[in-house]
Amino acid sequence: MKKIIYLLMAVLSIAGVQASAAKKSDAPRDSVRILFVGNSFTYHNDMPQMVDSIAAKVKLFKEKLMVEKVVKGGRRLSGHLADKPLYKALEKGNWDFVVVQEQSSDPALSTADVAEKVYPNALRLDSLIKATNPKAEVVYYMTWGHKYGYREDMPDYPMINTYEGMQERLITTYLEMAYKTGGVCAPVGMAWRTVRAERPNLTLYKDDSYHPSRLGSYLAANVIFTTIFLKHYQTGYHAGLSPEVAEYIQQVAQNTVFDNLRLLNIKSPLE
Repeated sequence: MKKIIYLLMAVLSIAGVQASAAKKSDAPRDSVRILFVGNSFTYHNDMPQMVDSIAAKVKLFKEKLMVEKVVKGGRRLSGHLADKPLYKALEKGNWDFVVVQEQSSDPALSTADVAEKVYPNALRLDSLIKATNPKAEVVYYMTWGHKYGYREDMPDYPMINTYEGMQERLITTYLEMAYKTGGVCAPVGMAWRTVRAERPNLTLYKDDSYHPSRLGSYLAANVIFTTIFLKHYQTGYHAGLSPEVAEYIQQVAQNTVFDNLRLLNIKSPLE
């Protein structure tokens, strides 16, 4: 019964939002509009604002950003789809990019569980975005494996009991979400893996071993900025990090995106 109610909510909301968006389609535009949909992996350290700050400090970058977020701790895509804030945000219309982040653990589950719990909601959200904001590009924010693997021992699926195994599953799931919907993938988890390997002394996690430190959020913001704008850049915004560390993070983010454009379902800026 709940599924039927949620489906009716979605249908009615799409119809209402489409009508509202049509009225606003001719509204003046003076910025690139980015909507973030996610949970604490998005809102910790106000990562969306970091994306805005990166853009503001890139030389010769003239685009202004308008950033908004629909976030709640622990929220899955299914929860967003059953709640009003998502529909209200989409109703504003004219989003250029919608950055989508699923709950941190579910995309690392087995293939069967992901097919049941993750992909259907990603497809529903993608359909809603396209119905209400047909010009928006959906960007899937690939998250990172927990520091020591899945937070609970998984005897029936032991591959995710390590960071490496969990990260591999997250990479696969987020790439497949992009492939299934025609979106693109922001490879934060891939960049995270590189930093862990190259500079293990850098602290990407908070003390809980799951959430991002300020440095971790800065890495995510740079990867998302690169994925959206496809630019090689240096930014004067360092998020309180040393200039050397900030520049390293910027380079890892850019290299991860530009070295994997086809994998990430991103068209080359030269195409």
